[in-house]
Amino acid sequence: MSPLLPYADFAAHIAGVPDGLRAASQAVSVLDPALVELVKLRASHLNACTFCSHYHLALARKLGVPQNKLDLLSVWREAPQFSAQERAALAWTEVLTLMADHPERAAAEAEVTAHFAPAELAALTSAIAIINAWNRIAGGLRFSV
Repeated sequence: MSPLLPYADFAAHIAGVPDGLRAASQAVSVLDPALVELVKLRASHLNACTFCSHYHLALARKLGVPQNKLDLLSVWREAPQFSAQERAALAWTEVLTLMADHPERAAAEAEVTAHFAPAELAALTSAIAIINAWNRIAGGLRFSV
């Protein structure tokens, strides 16, 4: 499929949006970058955003995220490779990405607050919100990989 609007054109028309989202992403630096990439990749999978999935997969590899985690990210609940903190972050990612009456919200809230300090929870929630915004832009406009 061809893009509705290529990324370069999008950025040229409304430069403040990509700049603002990139600036907001810098605020989550309190978190482990590899964890952030797993979260961004999982949200991108859930949103079927090819551009963001490709982009964050490359970043995760560059950060040294083990290939077995990348291979099993879509089935993270059944895969023993993920730590308790990663599981909490991935569950929270799914709750916030698929927000409407998510059946596992209470459990995800309990886990995420057990594994993340308040500042980390704020950063994690912001990272999830930011990647969901990017997914809607890149997926909606069908940015090419």
